Amino acid sequence: MDILKIGADIVKSQLGLDLDTQSIANVLAKLIGEGDGLDIGSLVSMMQSGGLASIASSWLGDGSNEGISASQILDVLGGEGLSTAAHELGTEKESLLSALSEAIPAMVDASSNGGALLDAVEGVDGALGMVNKLF
Repeated sequence: MDILKIGADIVKSQLGLDLDTQSIANVLAKLIGEGDGLDIGSLVSMMQSGGLASIASSWLGDGSNEGISASQILDVLGGEGLSTAAHELGTEKESLLSALSEAIPAMVDASSNGGALLDAVEGVDGALGMVNKLF
């Protein structure tokens, strides 16, 4: 399962972009990740530290996902990165924010199993590395 492809497909559909899925996935990786890789664990940590822990928890759990607003995404990801991503995709920042409000919950939900991000962070070693970053 390619988490970036899930997000890219949603963004492409929401925005009606005439770009290939891989190009969109590359932009999402830069926006949400570290370097060229996707970092769902860091995204969830940023949400939790930004007062959005209940929303992140709903995405990690097996139940329904709480929604996230465009302004909440802007707070978590920052305006500069979003502006750059929107420019690379040939769309407006507000449109991208709207698409991300659908894509990000789906990506986090798909990368977790019963509240755990082990697959997304490369198993137990990855989870320990993520914990070490927090302390």
